[in-house]
Amino acid sequence: MKKILTLVSLIAIASLLLTACGGGGGAKSADMLADIQKRGYILVSTDPNYAPQSFLNTEGKRPANTKCPSDALTTTEMQGFDVDVAISIGDSLGVETCFATPDWDSITAGNWANKWDVSVGSMGILPSRAKVVDFSVPYYYTPAIIAVGKDSGITSFDQLSGTALCVGVATTYEDWLNGKLEALPEYIYKQPPANVTVVSLPTDQECAQAIAVGRKDFVGYVTSETVVDANLAADMPVVKLEGAVFTDACAAAFDKASSLDTTSLRAKVDELFTKMHTDGTLTALSTKWFAKDWTTSPK
Repeated sequence: MKKILTLVSLIAIASLLLTACGGGGGAKSADMLADIQKRGYILVSTDPNYAPQSFLNTEGKRPANTKCPSDALTTTEMQGFDVDVAISIGDSLGVETCFATPDWDSITAGNWANKWDVSVGSMGILPSRAKVVDFSVPYYYTPAIIAVGKDSGITSFDQLSGTALCVGVATTYEDWLNGKLEALPEYIYKQPPANVTVVSLPTDQECAQAIAVGRKDFVGYVTSETVVDANLAADMPVVKLEGAVFTDACAAAFDKASSLDTTSLRAKVDELFTKMHTDGTLTALSTKWFAKDWTTSPK
């Protein structure tokens, strides 16, 4: 297994942001971990259209004896890397894992009104987000790259000036294109193209799907390299421009505004992710879904 970012460094990334941005709210009424264990399931928010991280299993049938709420999906109805990571959390707590699928901008905005317990959706750690959510230690790292339509005639980053590029709304990719990305400086490799027009869709996966059906108001899209690799494997008419523009350190997120105290749950998730890094479980899941190990820091 490749050298893993040390536990101290992992925790430092999350702790530094949280210390800088402060906590939220006053005393909590009850413990979220105890509540989860009492009800027998954990409700995890994730994206149903973000393959291979998380996507619907169209062949999966809902178990008759599930404890999941009727408006939530079960582990047989979802699949992907983030899904497997979420299932690992549930298994470690001895409860069933269930999935909510709210809009991404609702997740990053915080104030979830207790509609789900935790986000496991490849959320990049950002200071602005740390004002409304608490982060776990990172569980993997995703290079952000640009892909363009096969017929665009574009073959290099330098040709993107003055073009339009697509991104998912409220993503780090949108922040980067708008020149507002707050990631650690050593994780940002390139500045956005000059005079670029930003086209935002509900998810960045929809950018690739729009190109595939002939949409022409943008030449390409910014997303995780894992998503572009999946698009290429699905024979979508896109090509990858070489070179990452930045890297996301992705973590689980917990709502600061929750009426339940998430402290003990966050500690359990940090402990689990650290163990999964150490024993190679995250590497195995990454290799399974991405055919690459994206679980070590690029720096």
